[in-house]
Formats: sequence, structure tokens, C-alpha cells
Amino acid sequence: MKKALLFASIVAVLLTQCGKETDPFLIGNGSIGQLNKKTQMKQLDSIFANDSIVKVGQIEDAPETQGEVEIYEKGGKKLMLLSPEDEKDPNSVITNIQIFDERYITDKGLGKGSTFGELKANYEIAAIENAINSVVIFIKDSDVFITIDKKQLPENIRYNYNAKIEASQIPDTATFKYFMVGWDADEEEADTASEE
Repeated sequence: MKKALLFASIVAVLLTQCGKETDPFLIGNGSIGQLNKKTQMKQLDSIFANDSIVKVGQIEDAPETQGEVEIYEKGGKKLMLLSPEDEKDPNSVITNIQIFDERYITDKGLGKGSTFGELKANYEIAAIENAINSVVIFIKDSDVFITIDKKQLPENIRYNYNAKIEASQIPDTATFKYFMVGWDADEEEADTASEE
């Protein structure tokens, strides 16, 4: 009897796990909802069957999912911009994603609508790069990187393009100009080769 109850419990747990759908807005390492590092551009039609895919570049006679594409909900809300490794190859994997919708968040709640203070409270910063009009912040052990407009920084470092910017110089209230996810296609190819 105990064995039957144990077996029934295991089956119930497995069926519950199999029935769970992927959160379409969860950003994980190597994934965003149903997208992952191995997703090819030609697969987007089936992944976003209920949404609209809009081609950004003008590659003549190319299918919709070749080159950069924007994904919109049927209601018209822009979700993300997807950039492939090779814009001319529909078999190319996605390497960069710009997130526009605030519903896309990490497991620690970081998303487009977050602040730098929330980033610092939940993540370790790997690097801060000083660009002309913004600073780019890379998060340790994460595919996510964000950009903050320099207009939000103290004036003494805003116009110094050579200054080394520290996290302590960025206000906790600073909002994100760009919320990005970057996947290294070369790293993925190496992983695939080692699996074969």
C-alpha cells in the first residue's frame, strides 16, 4: 500500500511539472520566456504565433524573420527587438535582445522599469563602461546589461568620457535607458560542438 501511495505521489509531481508552462516574461541565464540561446530566427514565427513580427532591416526578398525584428503584442505594444548573429541567415541564432516591455523581469525582479538602486541591491556589478552619452553596466554571471543616460549622473563626470565611473557615482534613483540581454553565439557554438 505504501509503495502504491509513493508511486502515485511521484506520478502526480511529474504530471504537475510537465503541465507547467514557461513564464513568457521570465529572463533567465540563456533564456527569455520560450526564447533561448539556441533559438534560430526562422523559429520566431511559431514562438510568437499570437504576436506580430516586424522586420526592421530592408533585406530584399528576405523572409520576415531574417535580419533584425521587433516583436509586438497583437494590441500593438512593443515587446522586444531581436538581433541575430548573421542578419542574412534565417538559421542564425539570436545574439542581442532589447527589452521594451516592463513585464519582462529576472527571477530577482529586475526589469526595464527598475532603478540602479534595485540592481545594486540584488546583483553584483561586473563592469561599468563609460560611453559618450551613457554608461553601460554589466551584471556578474548574467546575460543582462543595462544602459543609463549620463544626464542622470553628477555633472562633474557627465562630460568626462575618459573617467572611470564607479557604482557609487550613479544615483540609486537612476532609471534604465536600455535594458538588454546579450548571448554570445560563439560560446553557444562551442557548447554545441562539445555535446556532439
